[in-house]
Amino acid sequence: MGERVNSKVDQVYGELREAILAGRLEPGASIDKSALCERLGVSRFPVSAAVSRLAFEDLVVIEPQHGSFIARISAADVRERMFIRRALEGEIAGEAARRMPRQGLKALEDNLLRAREAAEAGDRAAFYALDVSFHQAMGTYLDLRRSSEVLDGLRAHLERVRRMMTSSAARNRETLLEHARVVEAIAARDAKGARDAMARHLAQTTEQFESFARERPELFTA
Repeated sequence: MGERVNSKVDQVYGELREAILAGRLEPGASIDKSALCERLGVSRFPVSAAVSRLAFEDLVVIEPQHGSFIARISAADVRERMFIRRALEGEIAGEAARRMPRQGLKALEDNLLRAREAAEAGDRAAFYALDVSFHQAMGTYLDLRRSSEVLDGLRAHLERVRRMMTSSAARNRETLLEHARVVEAIAARDAKGARDAMARHLAQTTEQFESFARERPELFTA
């Protein structure tokens, strides 16, 4: 019995979390627990337990006597995490140009090809996943385990806003070009060029966030 209850909690949690991260449930929206129970065919307990887990992850805000709401995104936290990404990933790109093994470069080139296909097909979920794996590949092939752990933690906290921002086909095409410039510099063993190309890429991502935050201020807290 306990396993079945836990399975239902996991099911509700997984569906709610994905809806939040994908932006289908926008920040500030209320969570209708009764509607969720009916739609998912579960009792109230799995829904309440799932909501509590999401609150622990700062994706949901529970207000006693008022209800549960999708948490707004802290703009200050996004800016600081992007600041750390720019500093760390620029150095990793430079290191990749110095010593990235051939199989690592091949993985980056293959990623570019698959990302281009996803962009052309309008498959935004696939494009986002390939965007993440592009950045992860450098740490993996350079065996930078501690740096990769830091960056994975940052990406997890940035996932919601980053997935919202991948909705622009034009920005996805720009991302492809920026990734290609990073790969070109790595292939040329140009450490400064790779570092600068990554810095420009992440600066564009930061600029896109600032534009998005201005357009949709209701999604954010200061």
